[in-house]
Amino acid sequence: QTHIADEGKVKPLSHPRCYSAFLSFAGVSCNSVEKKIYVHLNYTVSCVRLLNATHQIGCQSSLSGNVGVLHVLESEENLDWVLHSGPNPPYMVILESPLFTRSVMMKLKNGSGRVAGVAVVAPNTNPAEGFSPHTTCPNENTGVYSETYEPTMANCNMTVWNPLGNGLSYEEFDFPIFSLKDDNDTQVIRQCYLDHNRAGNGSTPQYPLCAMQLYSHMSAVTDTATCMRRNAINFSLNPEMVCDPLGDQNVWASTRPLNNTAKGHKMWESVVIAAARLDSRSFFFDIAPGAQSGVSGFVTLLAAAHALRNATQEAQPNRTILYTFFQGETFDYIGSSRMVYDMENKQFVVDLDNVHSVLEIGQVGLRADSKLWLHTDPVSRRNESLNVTVDVPGFSQPLPPSSFQRFLRARPIPGVVLEDHQSAYTNKFYESMYDNAENLNVSYPPNLTPEEQLEYITDTARAVTEVATMVARALYRQAGGEESQLSSIKADPQIVTKMLYSFLVRSNNSWFQQLVPSDFTSYLGKPPNFYVGVVQQSSEPTLLVQYLLANLTGSTINITQDNCKNQREDESDKMYNYMWVQGAAPPNSTEREGYCVRSTARLSKALSPAFDLEQYTSKNFSTWTESRWKFIKGRIFLVASHELEMLTLGVGVGVLLSSLLVTYIISSKADILFSSGREPTNATY
Repeated sequence: QTHIADEGKVKPLSHPRCYSAFLSFAGVSCNSVEKKIYVHLNYTVSCVRLLNATHQIGCQSSLSGNVGVLHVLESEENLDWVLHSGPNPPYMVILESPLFTRSVMMKLKNGSGRVAGVAVVAPNTNPAEGFSPHTTCPNENTGVYSETYEPTMANCNMTVWNPLGNGLSYEEFDFPIFSLKDDNDTQVIRQCYLDHNRAGNGSTPQYPLCAMQLYSHMSAVTDTATCMRRNAINFSLNPEMVCDPLGDQNVWASTRPLNNTAKGHKMWESVVIAAARLDSRSFFFDIAPGAQSGVSGFVTLLAAAHALRNATQEAQPNRTILYTFFQGETFDYIGSSRMVYDMENKQFVVDLDNVHSVLEIGQVGLRADSKLWLHTDPVSRRNESLNVTVDVPGFSQPLPPSSFQRFLRARPIPGVVLEDHQSAYTNKFYESMYDNAENLNVSYPPNLTPEEQLEYITDTARAVTEVATMVARALYRQAGGEESQLSSIKADPQIVTKMLYSFLVRSNNSWFQQLVPSDFTSYLGKPPNFYVGVVQQSSEPTLLVQYLLANLTGSTINITQDNCKNQREDESDKMYNYMWVQGAAPPNSTEREGYCVRSTARLSKALSPAFDLEQYTSKNFSTWTESRWKFIKGRIFLVASHELEMLTLGVGVGVLLSSLLVTYIISSKADILFSSGREPTNATY
């Protein structure tokens, strides 16, 4: 027997027997046999199963995990070994990122049971060519364009927004697919493959062979209606849930405080909605950096809100600006459809009659020739009152996928969507793991410390600052503000560069630590994952954006921490929200100087109305759910030939039967074998 050592070399396995009595006497503890046989993968991110009203997508393993002999795919032509000629199926295929394409994956999917799973090695730098596992027409069935509303523009008939989309994220695979970092784990896997599995000069690899086991068994099957029905079956005190609705919380704030307990229509109130989306996704659920698809838009809106703080306090415009950050937009507009639904049913702080217009910031981080494009709905044509000075497409085309479409489904509200593309996306990594800081060209000079990087103003930060300044001034005009105030409204590039660094490079930094409560600092670390997740609790990005929005638009009040907490819990103050943040530590001190922030920043439900209405086959609302699972993990080990396994089993069974026979014989002859002469009855001691 052999095992794979941590340093990546194959060494003889120590004899598994462990003489506990002797070792206890010697003061030596036994090493786990399991640790000698298996090498567990430290970084395992899987594709998971999602379900909607009609079907399921994603990946899963069998209940006990899928096991296969490792094969590193070197080219697409090499697929024949996996699919036909290889003598030791099923195979666990290791893919370098250039081979993670629709063509290769669909061939593996149709591999007739010879594929046990796939592990994709994520590169340390983005590929030169584009890659988008999303569809070519995002959210095509839940926007405004349909058979009843300009059918010629439905289903991207006029404009294909994401031409690089290959749709892999919306395929179903009956084997697990994991992402691996290009690190020590990957080197161990490659070395194990080279030492044991790689065929040379036409020969067949000899046993033992290197194998991998991947666990990602999913509990839910078929569709959302099926899994929600199974959730409702209660045969025990602790029912087994099999899936959860996708959802989170929307974040919102207003330039004028609104009574949050009095829902529905506000007399004499007119609001301009400034919107951006928070979420993103990729093929792997835990890798969703969303730099261009989400971060560029909501950072722009946060910077614009900060730029408007003083102007809206000193010279309050006639209308209220409502900053809204929607969650779950990737999955059929969960957040925006919920807010529109709540407005229609008098469950939000304002209703649709209070909405004057909508300005949405989409993907604005990759401006070709510094251009921005203003998209409007050619059907309603109600955009004449919006004061934004940018380019507009020179031909009639539908709105790009956007939250504003959900408002238009309810009524013809004036609105525009601001993007950095005229037609097809400039983002060649839309909804992929490569939509990261590198995609937005967020980079830093060498030899800078993390804190120096935090302060360094990148070219991308300057470009986003320009957009934020323009958006802030447009919103102020739209809200009826005074023209004399416009020149003083400027976004701060220092704030923008800190936000980009925090959301795309490292969230655990001195600036973020100042702006959040002390109990939240443990969540800071690597860049946030912008996948929406399920509705169990608010996600890290949602809470971070709420804390940022509160600090950037609110004010500091001089009260104690206890009073701040009491104000937060006191329902008599219906206009503001209070939160205590830990603040900065003075020089030469570890004690932070916390403070209380009063703002209008709040959370509202971002759960599809389909789940409140129990309409799990709805065509009007998102019905996406995520399957539950026990654990997601992987490990590698050496596997013997089937013949040797059978021989070992046979020998083991033989030894067992022999032992039973010997035990029976000894037991039946015990009186003879273990008898001793009887002592005389009169024996004395």
